[in-house]
Amino acid sequence: MFFEAGNLKKLPRTGWLLRGVSNPESIADHSYRVALITLFLADSLKENGIEIDVERALKIAILHDLAEARITDVPLTAQYYLDKGKAEKKAAMEMFIKAGSLAKEYFRLWREYEEGLSLEGRLVKFADKLEMLIQALEYEQTGFKNLDEFWSALEKLRESEFYEYFKELVEGLARLHKQKL
Repeated sequence: MFFEAGNLKKLPRTGWLLRGVSNPESIADHSYRVALITLFLADSLKENGIEIDVERALKIAILHDLAEARITDVPLTAQYYLDKGKAEKKAAMEMFIKAGSLAKEYFRLWREYEEGLSLEGRLVKFADKLEMLIQALEYEQTGFKNLDEFWSALEKLRESEFYEYFKELVEGLARLHKQKL
């Protein structure tokens, strides 16, 4: 599984490629920053009296894109035509089987993210969207255009149960994006 997971370091995030970013981040680059954002957000929630299992959230963040080592990063345009959820679920199940006795736990954690079954899973989903917007802003700041479709994720962040805690962060990103227009 460790060698297969190494594919994440080689596989680019296809959404950026399709928008003309010539040397986009890898899936592993994205996953690392999602885990880092998750750590900071989870610790911040804890400081605000929210009962959250930081270790569980970090495990979910680390595992959330692992299946993409097999199915790659399927862009939104292709997901319309494919059953990405089914393919990703099958890939995750097969990869986690290699984890032996931890397979069921890892698959359960992955599902918590995919299906929003826990506070921790939903936090990682929030961190995932936040990371994508940070990356979009970084690409915009280096001159890439036509990334507006990614900014539709702002609405998902604003609708999230975590928005009230991280409103300043989300709206700060929105302001920086608008300054680039």
